[in-house]
Amino acid sequence: MEVRLSSRPDSGRVIPLPLISHHSASRSSVTCKYRCGNACQHEAPNTSGNAYFGDIVEAVLSRRGALKATGALALTVGGAAVLNGTAAAAPQPAPARGAVPGTDFAPVAPNTQDAVVVADGYQQGVVIRWGDPVVEGAPEFDFANQSAAAQEKQFGYNNDFAELIALDRTGAESLLVCNHEYTTEEHMFLDYDENNPTEEQARIAWAAHGLSVVMVKRQDDGSLKPAPSRYNRRITLNTPFELRGPAAGSDLLKTSADPTGTTVFGTQNNCAGSLTPWGTILSGEENFNQYFANADSVTDPVAKERLGRYGFEGTASTRKWERFDKRWDLAQEPNEANRFGWTVEIDPNDPSSTPVKHTALGRFKHEGAAVQIADDGRVVAYSGDDERFDYIYKFVSNGKVKQGTSALARRHNMTLLDDGTLYVAKFTGNSPADEIDGTGKLPADGKFDGIGEWIALASGKESFVPGFTAEEVYVFTRLAADAVGATKMDRPEDIQPNTVNGKVYCALTNNSNRGSEGNAAPDEANPRVGNKHGHVLEIDDDTTGTRFGWNLLLVCGDPNDAGTYFGGFDKSKVSPISCPDNVAFDRHGNLWISTDGNALDSNDGLFAVPVEGPERGFVKQFLTVPNGAETCGPVVRDKLVTVSVQHPGEIDGHNAGNPASHWPDGGTSQPRPSVVAIWREDGGEIGRG
Repeated sequence: MEVRLSSRPDSGRVIPLPLISHHSASRSSVTCKYRCGNACQHEAPNTSGNAYFGDIVEAVLSRRGALKATGALALTVGGAAVLNGTAAAAPQPAPARGAVPGTDFAPVAPNTQDAVVVADGYQQGVVIRWGDPVVEGAPEFDFANQSAAAQEKQFGYNNDFAELIALDRTGAESLLVCNHEYTTEEHMFLDYDENNPTEEQARIAWAAHGLSVVMVKRQDDGSLKPAPSRYNRRITLNTPFELRGPAAGSDLLKTSADPTGTTVFGTQNNCAGSLTPWGTILSGEENFNQYFANADSVTDPVAKERLGRYGFEGTASTRKWERFDKRWDLAQEPNEANRFGWTVEIDPNDPSSTPVKHTALGRFKHEGAAVQIADDGRVVAYSGDDERFDYIYKFVSNGKVKQGTSALARRHNMTLLDDGTLYVAKFTGNSPADEIDGTGKLPADGKFDGIGEWIALASGKESFVPGFTAEEVYVFTRLAADAVGATKMDRPEDIQPNTVNGKVYCALTNNSNRGSEGNAAPDEANPRVGNKHGHVLEIDDDTTGTRFGWNLLLVCGDPNDAGTYFGGFDKSKVSPISCPDNVAFDRHGNLWISTDGNALDSNDGLFAVPVEGPERGFVKQFLTVPNGAETCGPVVRDKLVTVSVQHPGEIDGHNAGNPASHWPDGGTSQPRPSVVAIWREDGGEIGRG
């Protein structure tokens, strides 16, 4: 590969850099266009002059709960040939008997089949598709004759995060809750003209965003099927949300339609999420900037800086919604954009309840949010800001959890995320800066690890950031985090606590701009230049405290590449993995990882990896998804796994008139985002020999 030399004036080091484009070769441009507004084709919004990680290495401090190091796992299967739909890959040995419970299965080989491919001995079935009925009166889906009224009652588009909430002890009946991240109009409508969309198409898209709640029942054969229920519900861009917390009612959140600044219609670009201990769902609003038009018309320098830090730019939006509702036009409603980018909470147990946007958790591109209960009963919520060179956050509540499952306890617990302290993370490595050379080579101590500090940003009406009011900290959290010198990370996405070992795991998907001219250099928490495969971070947090230890469990990519790391495990035995996105855990504490944008000439998939013991880092691929699709929202139960298969067939050069996939229905059908269930043929436990 051709290289060029770049040097940062403040570093004193010259770093060889690959010539890289902003667009990921492993993800289609149409996906980038509609999911994130081509974020990777633009310079990262974080232009702050924070101290670079490699320049703030301090003397190693004694630290609580030092973590066992891990390292790297990445890089492409170099020049892998694709034959008969299967990419060449490292040998995949059969698992030895006595493998870690939950991971005892024969790995699926990397492949490019237009199908969901599962491990031997397992069966699969579609649970629900885009357009399937959800609420009473919903018509059957008709691709050629869609309507907004129908979509309001049908399963939304591009399902991402999913959760199963059991309604009884057996799990025979559960509520399936799904995010619907974004719409891809070119693949939804046969007659779509991106320069002249119709109002009905826009309204269909508004209804296809949001969330779905639908009852599912376990069948005798192990599959899941939707069922009518009073719980079934669609939440869309037309659903009222309550703004709560310290920024609610702020002048920064008021619009002509809502002069109180307390009510917002809808939620959008909902990516990851979590189930709270009290039975509600948290969901993160992510790439909201792309929906708004006319950022270029804003001339006030303060307002312009704020918009720029969140990636707002241009004139007309991609979807042209501003033609049909002025709230999408920043020139007419400059504060409407401030009403998105929050963590939202819904109560699936009460279909009449009003969903909430929690301002105390800050406003940024929330991949999701996940909580754990501290020993003293307070709630700790973690969230990543999914942008190149953005940050990891934590919120600690002032109030304590009320025990029980009653509606009264749930209502109390839903207020906990409205009052507390918001923090941002700063990472420091244990190794000398000159040992982090950008290749992924392990430092002399054999691990990428260090300590960290949670820097307080605000609590209630009090700001801890000079020059910012508390309201400004919550509404413009990125700028406040810039000001306190938080560590720039490689797209922190899903972050979840592991209730078995008490540690917290974060997927950092990739960052092709790491180390490029004008951007942050590699550091011990983000150790590779042009990081196209991502890594997985393990945090040993002091929950309500301000110190933590950390290490990299995985540095992802081709295990044959020297710049990858699999928790110290034998790399000749692991499955290749690229671009970790969502994380989940089974009851044994094993980490399950779904991928988005696999850069190893294979379709995305779902992987399992032990995080403790002699098989720590032994990554095994459990399934792959169809061509053009992303693996999202894994749910792992004793006898069932579900995944959301998002944007199947989203491949450049194809659209609704020329589909690249016919999954899941086959024949000449249109591809439809869907949720899939996987179970053992013999009815046994997942990953048990």
